[in-house]
Amino acid sequence: MALDSHPLLNANADVRMSETISSIKDNEEVWILKDGDGCVMLTTDDEDGVPVWPDAGLASLWATEDWADCEPMPITLKDWLKKWTPGLMQDSLVVVVCPVPGEEGEIIEPDVLAEKVM
Repeated sequence: MALDSHPLLNANADVRMSETISSIKDNEEVWILKDGDGCVMLTTDDEDGVPVWPDAGLASLWATEDWADCEPMPITLKDWLKKWTPGLMQDSLVVVVCPVPGEEGEIIEPDVLAEKVM
């Protein structure tokens, strides 16, 4: 499937959220973007967060301009729940679910996402 024809590219944020949660449950992995300094962070109007995607293809679409050196990286669901969720909460960060070019993702608290994917 060509990335520009990914079914979630034209979906609204609610659909992307639902499909991302389903994918995380089914595949037991979360996709982020990383570079030599760590994971990509996004700043929204009020909050800082880590963007996540259901697959490497959608994550790679975000790796442009300032993030052109970033690569998609899978995190197992087990590691996400045991390490990332508590770390994000401790650092007062949110999760930005499945942003796509031209569309911000849904913002969700890490513990709420954890509940949805368990």
